[in-house]
Formats: sequence, structure tokens, C-alpha cells
Amino acid sequence: MSKTKVIVGLGSCGIAAGANKTYQKIEQLMKVENLDFELKKTSCIGMCFREPLVEIVDDTGSYIYGNVDENRVIEVLEKHVVNHEPVKELVVKTDLFETPDHSFFDNQVKIALRHCGYIDPESIEEYEAHQGYEAIKKIADEDIKPDEIIETVMQSGLRGRGGGGFPTGMKWRFARKSESDEKYIICNADEGDPGAFMDRSLLEGDPHAVIEGMLIGAYAIGATEGVIYCRAEYPLAIKRLNIALEQARDQGYLGDHILGMEGFCFDIHVKEGAGAFVCGEETALIASVEGERGMPRKRPPFPAISGLWKKPTNINNVETWANIPWIILNGAEAYAKYGTEKSKGTKVFALAGKINHSGLVEVPMGITIRDIIYKLGGGIPGGKKFKAVQLGGPSGGCIPEYLADTIVDYESVNATGAIMGSGGMVVMDEDTCMVDVARFFLNFTQSESCGKCTFCRIGTKRMLEILERITQGKGVLEDLDTLEELAYQIKDSSLCGLGQTAPNPVLTTLKYFRDEYIAHIVEKKCPAKVCKNLLTYEIIPEKCTGCTVCAKKCPVNAISGERKQPHVIDQDLCIKCGECYARCKFDAIVIH
Repeated sequence: MSKTKVIVGLGSCGIAAGANKTYQKIEQLMKVENLDFELKKTSCIGMCFREPLVEIVDDTGSYIYGNVDENRVIEVLEKHVVNHEPVKELVVKTDLFETPDHSFFDNQVKIALRHCGYIDPESIEEYEAHQGYEAIKKIADEDIKPDEIIETVMQSGLRGRGGGGFPTGMKWRFARKSESDEKYIICNADEGDPGAFMDRSLLEGDPHAVIEGMLIGAYAIGATEGVIYCRAEYPLAIKRLNIALEQARDQGYLGDHILGMEGFCFDIHVKEGAGAFVCGEETALIASVEGERGMPRKRPPFPAISGLWKKPTNINNVETWANIPWIILNGAEAYAKYGTEKSKGTKVFALAGKINHSGLVEVPMGITIRDIIYKLGGGIPGGKKFKAVQLGGPSGGCIPEYLADTIVDYESVNATGAIMGSGGMVVMDEDTCMVDVARFFLNFTQSESCGKCTFCRIGTKRMLEILERITQGKGVLEDLDTLEELAYQIKDSSLCGLGQTAPNPVLTTLKYFRDEYIAHIVEKKCPAKVCKNLLTYEIIPEKCTGCTVCAKKCPVNAISGERKQPHVIDQDLCIKCGECYARCKFDAIVIH
């Protein structure tokens, strides 16, 4: 009989939900109750909506429990570990019986996230026990040449998962052909959109996969040094990266003449960034690594010719690198069997917004947006209607419900006006104002503009001013033409991808939700009842009991009336704070 294992998910999402307290409670119970089992740590399995998560592995199988706080863990340990009776109603995943959340896992194909939530990310031994570093060993043992590696990556169809979707193998080939004694490999772990959650989770959960991917890429292009550019706001990811790098050096995976391959000398260091969104653009990232302000540079020359320190440089993001060892071990054909003709493999998405199952999912290319939202995401909370999904991060586009059967591949998503980006997927319901959404995302990209380009610096500011006027009820119909004109000028004239894609939320909401803009401008109404300045609060006399609660809570004394008599709101005094609406227990206050 093997020893029972109790494994606690200690990724950032789990820790935020209280997983550290759960872990500490387990440690306490082990001592006080003299319980005999092996306590271990892992990271996020993507099921953020059920954190804290605790897995119990015994002779009968594996059981992952959800919402296990420091109090509930007492029950789980007593019933399962002590009495050998699984608490079925709390199990979210097991191979032994079906659970209510089984579809969250059943519709995924995990390649990039294959180890996340299943191994201890701070243990190189556990990574090696799951085929870790077998890909680089295969290259060494079989004397696979750099050009053969690049061809395998080309044949796999892997495209950059950081946003642009450029063929990874082609990018490597350009860098390999560049003649130089010094070449660099960079891992971009600084995307500043919801997809950055994916980067952080992957680095926290499987740092060695990224390191091994970079090792393979370095050998393929002839690089001698690697940089992982990670925002400083991810302290746990940086901590685990540095642990993994030290372990890799100790085991001979980094350093001189790696695995006996003569002339292959390579090491990696972590560069902490300040979290600037623009540094997700590769030339701005390079400038930051070099100690300069993160601002994009004109291309050509491209980084493959002149990048870091003006030497040939290859940059891929976290997810791209994590796929590489799997492709080398399993072959190009195994990877290419997933996806569509032009978009192969899988894609990781960070589900957020108005959705029941928020978290990380990895799906085969070709799945529909609708299936992601309903089969994996569990649909919209409260039975509300699905309205739109914003795909591709802050500079992505908003795709309406009637296009939800669009398949997830680069060409199909781009055709809607959105972008794949690094995997952010923000779901919106019927209560979402699309004009306000456009304003919100443009406010982010405008504030993150580095200011180098006139069109990006000033054009986005003018667009934001127009959107703010419209949401305040001060817009005119001519504003819509001005927004579109500015948007296309910014897209055509900006230097980098941030500026070129910044207008996407505005253009797509104008295209698919123009009626909402017109309602704001012509009718001075917000159909979703979100834009504060366009709301009117009114008391229905027939429902008002005269309890006076609303009058007492009004901060500006805009409500008057005798006790047990219908009250009225002075619209000239009302500041539209909504306090009366929130306090009324008789549904006597309506919003227009």
C-alpha cells in the first residue's frame, strides 16, 4: 500500500483564495492528529473558480477537491485520509466518477500546460520524472542538427503565441542564418493583458519547460545567452524561475558544453521589467533589457538581424517556448494534428469577466468561441444573455454573440476585427455597455502609450476624449465619423503593434454595436444602464411605502416625502450615485 499524498495548489490564484492558510492548517493537523501522509505543493491547474484546490492521491486514484478553505480541509482529511471515504460532493476532478465540472477538463488538450498543477514547480526531479529535459537529451543523444530542429518546428505549424502569430520555425531560421559570434534568445514574459495571467501561471507552474524550450531554441540558432524578461509584479514566478535556473545549472543543463555537446555553451538570466504594456513589443523589450526606456524601434532591421546589443536575437513568449520540448519529443505531426490548416496545435486562454468558470484553459485550435464560453467556461452567471467577448487583450476586438461560432484560429479571429493576442478572453453579458467597454480599454492603451509616435500619443488621446463625451451624454453624431477616421490613421501610422491595434475595441464596437453609440448620442440613454451621467432614478408611487430609508441614505438630500407617503427625487439635485436604488427593499425605485 503506497503512502497517501495530499497536494495543495499554491499558484498566485490559489494563494489569493487562501491556499496558504489551507496548507498551514494541513501541517497543523498532521502534527496534532499524528496523520501519516506526504504533503506536497504544486501550482495552478487553471481551475481558478474553484480555488483553493487540494488533490489527494491514494491507492484508489486521484481526487481533486475544490473550494477547500482552512475549515473545510478538516472534513476532507478526516473523511478521505483517515476514513478512506472520498467526499464526492466536493470533488471537482477524478477519473473514477463524473463531476459537475468534468466538461472544464474534458474539452481541453494540454500541451503547454501539461505539467501545471501536477508537479512541484520547485523540483527538477519531478520535472525530469515527467519527461523533463528528455527533448534536449534526445537532441544530444541522436546528434540532431540545428537545421533539423528548425525544420521540425516549421512542420509542426507552431506560430508565436504572443500575439502576432508569426511562424516560429521561420523566425528561428532567420536568426540562424544571421552570421555572428554572439546571438541571444529572449523569453517575453511581460504581456500586459489578461493573457499575462497565462504567462505568470506557466512560469509559476512549470518553469523548467520554458527553460528547456529556450535551450532547444538556443542550440537551433546558435545562441550563447538567454534572457527571461518578466514583470516585477510576478514575484512568485520570478522566485520559481530563479530556483529552476539554479537547479538546471547544477544538473548541467545550463553552462558550458551542455550534455557533452561540444561548443554548446548557454546560460539564462532573469531581467525584471517595470510592467509596461509596450514592452510586450519585442523592440521595446530589447531597449528595456539594454537599460533604456522601453520604446519601440523602427524595423528593419528586425531583431533576427540586429536585436539585443545589436546582435541577432530571437524572441518568443512563454507559451511558445513551453510547447517546444513537447514538439521535439512527440514530433511535428503529433502537434499538427490539432488545429486548422493554417493554425496548428493548441492555444491557452485566460477566461475572465461575466463567466462562471474563470481561469486558464488550453484548447485545440479550431474550437468555437461558443464552446469555450459554454462548455469550458460554464456560461454566463445568473442566466443572463451572452453579449460579446473581447479577444486579444486591451487592444483586441469585441466579437458579438452572433459571431460566437467563429472558430479559434488566427485568420478567423482576425476577420472579425479582433486578434488572438496572448490569450485574453473577457466575456460580457447583457448588462455591459459596449461604449463604456471601448472607453475603458482605450483608456488603458492610451495611458500605456510610450509617446514616441504622434498618432498613438495624440490620436488615442483625442479618441478617448470623444468616448468620454459620448458616455457623459455630450456626444454628437459627427463624433462617430471622427472616431473611425482617427482609428484608421492610428492603425496605419503607428510604429509598433500597441498603436496599430489600440483602436480595435473602438472599431469593433462601432461595427457591431453602433446602435448603442447612437442611443448615447441621440437619445441620451445608456441601454445597459451603466453610464452614470445618462441614468435617471425615479420612485414609483404605487410601490413606495414611505419608509424613508432612501431619503436618509441620500448623500445630497435629493429625496423628500412624508413618512408612509410616496417619496420623490429632485432630478436637479440627484448625483446618480445609486444609493437609493441599492437600499430600497420594495423595488420602488427604477432606473431609466
